[in-house]
Amino acid sequence: MSEMRAALYDRYGPPEVLYEGTVPTPVAGPGELLVRVHGAGVNGGEPPMRAGKLAALGGRNFPKRTGVDFAGEVAALGPGLTGPAVGARVWGALPRNRILRGRSGSATEYVAVRPRQVALAPAGTDLVRAAALPVVGTTAVTALRDKARLRPGERLLVRGASGGVGHVAVQLGRALGARVTALAGAGSLDFARELGADEAYDYRTTGPDELGTFDVVLDTVGRDLRAYRGLLAPGGRMVAIAFDAGRPGPAIGYVLGTAVFGSRRIRAFSGNPLHQDFADLTGYVESGAVRPVVAAVHPLAEIAAAHRALEAGGIRGKHVVQVVRPSGPAS
Repeated sequence: MSEMRAALYDRYGPPEVLYEGTVPTPVAGPGELLVRVHGAGVNGGEPPMRAGKLAALGGRNFPKRTGVDFAGEVAALGPGLTGPAVGARVWGALPRNRILRGRSGSATEYVAVRPRQVALAPAGTDLVRAAALPVVGTTAVTALRDKARLRPGERLLVRGASGGVGHVAVQLGRALGARVTALAGAGSLDFARELGADEAYDYRTTGPDELGTFDVVLDTVGRDLRAYRGLLAPGGRMVAIAFDAGRPGPAIGYVLGTAVFGSRRIRAFSGNPLHQDFADLTGYVESGAVRPVVAAVHPLAEIAAAHRALEAGGIRGKHVVQVVRPSGPAS
């Protein structure tokens, strides 16, 4: 059985537990396709899993893998599958249940997936850079288009506007015709404006009472939900996609408690995107409404550095792991 390179960890802990190792190369089973991964995104849910904060779900069977979304090319089709064609450029994400148990990860040379877990990647987009978008992009689309039903002319507040989901939400909000206000760190305000924000404020110096009212609030931070929900205009909607890892219980309880307020309840969802979600995102990228923004590209061997950089915060866009080895002249 052939082997492939993969990001692994043998125990829960800090970023330094991650390393590049080898595992058996998967084979495309019936109804599956094998994707040669060019790039894998580094997402906010991965460090807590690696650190053991979700050990009750993940268990202690090691080694475990990391990575959720990917972009690459179809390498083989399993029995009974007729498409997409071998060589097709695709992007997508692994199933949530496999990720939680650490049985699979996208930071690896090959992944075997069902067609419903991928869509054709945007034409003309580098596949390593494209890996920055599948999870955060589909999350932003679901939050603003489907959950909040954002309409042209409405006022949108994006908390965490320079991060993974936030930087896509700013672009998408502008494309949907909203007036976008961004909250980010002081060093990222110009970045937020470049993405399409009409206004950008430093979250450290500008409190909720200084922001006015909004039709839609997208919260990617997970703290102080009550204060920001108070900014909603009549008929306003709030979507929360993150909770404070240190004290998730109170925040989740508050979100559930708002259900009695009808249109003013906080909408929350657990993303598990499928083919149509990725296909819709491809359309937004090809139309120019959304573009991938990559903070840094890390070789697979430097997976620990990628996690360390994500945990340090203050990023603009996404960190990406380059899995495919760069081509170049023979040494």
